[in-house]
Amino acid sequence: MTKKMINQKGKLNEELINTIEPNFVFKDKPINRFNTLEINDVNNSANKTELLNELKKHINSIENCNLKNNSQNLVLGDGNINSPIMLIGEAPGIEEDKSGTPFKGEVGELLNKMLLAIQIKRKNIYCSYAINFRPPEDRKPTSQEIKRYSFFLKEHISIINPKIVIVMGSSAMEAVTGINTKISSERGKWKEVILKNETYPIMITFNPSYLIRFPENKKYSWEDLKRIKQKIQDLEIKI
Repeated sequence: MTKKMINQKGKLNEELINTIEPNFVFKDKPINRFNTLEINDVNNSANKTELLNELKKHINSIENCNLKNNSQNLVLGDGNINSPIMLIGEAPGIEEDKSGTPFKGEVGELLNKMLLAIQIKRKNIYCSYAINFRPPEDRKPTSQEIKRYSFFLKEHISIINPKIVIVMGSSAMEAVTGINTKISSERGKWKEVILKNETYPIMITFNPSYLIRFPENKKYSWEDLKRIKQKIQDLEIKI
């Protein structure tokens, strides 16, 4: 009489798989990895949106804040939340405060031109501010105010998780890096900041509102923009 051979190994493997994770379904059809990527992108966007909404609630919960008490709207950010580039300005002005969105009016038009000069459409990046409420009479934020809001800004950067951060203006520079010297001595140099074990390359440059008041400094901003373009090419970033 001949014994029938049983594939015990196959049976054990099946039992082991079902022990670790039950209800596995095996198919001969290959996985559509493009659909998987699309689903991941959707899930990533949904997660970021949820985190940004929570961040906005936390900022709005601030008490005894002169900036908040004298503003119409909290200005969080605008643009592509999955962009590899995050741009951070100083603080909202009167038009941004009214609309609740960053970089409006003449300042926004100049920013658009600056970005287009290095083949970037503003809608393809994410824009925000170091301070989320308009300072009274558009005054410069105090170091105490910058420090208070830098906690939220750093969380903001971690949520967007960009490949490059563009920092425009001395208040934004201080909020991100802690440097409070003259921006003219720091601009144009690549720096790094580490947040939650992630390292972000940072380029410090002039704010568009400053360039409107002092157009003779546009030539320096152009040099900074060229360095940003080169970094995008070096990192092979698609934007």
